[in-house]
Amino acid sequence: MTFTPTRRAALAGVAAALAAPAAFAQDADLAASGYAIGDMSIGSVDAPLTVTEYSSLTCPHCATFHVNTWPAIKEQYVDTGRVRFVFREVYFDQYGLWASMISRCGGEGPFFGYVDTFFKRQREWSRADDVVSEMQRIGRLGGLSPERMQTCLTDEAFMRRLVEDYQRNAEADNLRSTPTFIIDGASHSGAMGVQEFSALLDAALAD
Repeated sequence: MTFTPTRRAALAGVAAALAAPAAFAQDADLAASGYAIGDMSIGSVDAPLTVTEYSSLTCPHCATFHVNTWPAIKEQYVDTGRVRFVFREVYFDQYGLWASMISRCGGEGPFFGYVDTFFKRQREWSRADDVVSEMQRIGRLGGLSPERMQTCLTDEAFMRRLVEDYQRNAEADNLRSTPTFIIDGASHSGAMGVQEFSALLDAALAD
């Protein structure tokens, strides 16, 4: 089974989700479906510093950060219990939304593995003649069946919830671009390197 929406239908679906009023009555149903809902985080809940990233899976600068900077930051700060990292998706286009839905389709466990793969292979799948097929290929690599992806990608309540979360969080943090990082209450934008990003974390941890 293959999910093959037209571009017009895709844009209409995103527009409908963007226009929908906030309604979280379906939370229980969405959770029961096995999707990953809400903020996704990695690292100890007892970490002295929480960093929130706003990122789009179709954003080249976001991919640059995650491929070149994130591995060292994760090893030095997250894995050592010093930083808890919250990842919030931003939806500038339908492909970024679908990639997020696939990443969340299998629950919380595989989420960050999918995110890493979507960023590492961003040029491949985002520039392919058949973008959806390439996204589904990544989904299958993580163990999702075609039927499961079909269910996820056509679930309007799931799509609407993700977009509502994005809109609410982006407005609260006055989001203007991606990637953006909220560190100790301050907003920092751009695909920073390891040294620059580490300096921000060290300063926040020293406070």
